[in-house]
Amino acid sequence: MGQNKSALLSTEVRHFDITQFDFTHLVDAMQGTAFQARNLARAAQIYEQMLRDNQCSIILCLAGSLISAGLKKVIIDMIDHNMVDVIVSTGANIVDQDFFEGLGFKHYQGSPHLDDVKLQSLAIDRIYDTLINEDELRICDETICTIANTLHPKPYSSREFIQEMGRYLEKNGKNDPSIVLRAYQKNVPIFVPAFSDCSAGFGLVMHQVKHPQRHVSIDSVKDFRELTQLKIAAKETGLFMVGGGVPKNFAQDVVVAAELLGAEVPLHKYAVQITVADERDGGLSGSTLREACSWGKVSVVHEQMVYSEATLALPIIVGYAYNKKAWQTRKDRMYSNLFNQTTVESILA
Repeated sequence: MGQNKSALLSTEVRHFDITQFDFTHLVDAMQGTAFQARNLARAAQIYEQMLRDNQCSIILCLAGSLISAGLKKVIIDMIDHNMVDVIVSTGANIVDQDFFEGLGFKHYQGSPHLDDVKLQSLAIDRIYDTLINEDELRICDETICTIANTLHPKPYSSREFIQEMGRYLEKNGKNDPSIVLRAYQKNVPIFVPAFSDCSAGFGLVMHQVKHPQRHVSIDSVKDFRELTQLKIAAKETGLFMVGGGVPKNFAQDVVVAAELLGAEVPLHKYAVQITVADERDGGLSGSTLREACSWGKVSVVHEQMVYSEATLALPIIVGYAYNKKAWQTRKDRMYSNLFNQTTVESILA
């Protein structure tokens, strides 16, 4: 590998735009096939059904490296067109990738066959065939620290802190659009249950070291309580899960948590998951939605697993629902406002 750093970081990842294509004929044709094509078609129909169900609130779960791979605009279009009401994500997608790009930085096309020792010497991070400038990622860490330094020292849910990130981008952002920014502007709450497992963790460590006595911290229990509160208020919900991991389990668990609080809530009425994980090792990411029914989390009436890599399946499923236009008559829930007005106790009263 003879290239220098600027040569390696020269071809930007371009974000896929679902609004430029009509996916309906493709998905309709897939209904007559088999294997994952037919599963994908059914998943697209279930998602479109969620959008047509006026009583259903949609929770989008994001795991895996999605924004760096060019899927940012797909998710922004979902926010802009009222196709999602709540987001539960890994920190990598929201902080290291989306907020990172919101600060004006980019992801770049690379290759899985590059010399990783050489990349390390050049301060370039690799995610399979995409590259990130490590020096710029450090600026992302420092910006999280800067935001924390401006806040009143107390525990925050990740949702609360991400709202402040959106507020920061609205004033200082350099690369619109951004998921964090658009969710902030549209009052779509974003939860990152493992918030320290990303660039945010580095930034908050820096903040706490500088302010050892009075500092910002992240309350993961408050995250769980807030999303449970949202489930109680919303009642009917549908899950659209990309990947698995913590976001999947976190979103599924709120049904049980609500019941433990004495609230009568239904199972998640709809559920779609895109994953490449296998169920046979007992891991959560590959566990089927029918298995989740045994835990009292997901109904099996409208559920579909799609065993596909997300960059292939997500644009087609969302593009199909976008082309079907159910979103045009769908009202935005603006659930961020819920947490400014109510408590769990008032909802249960």
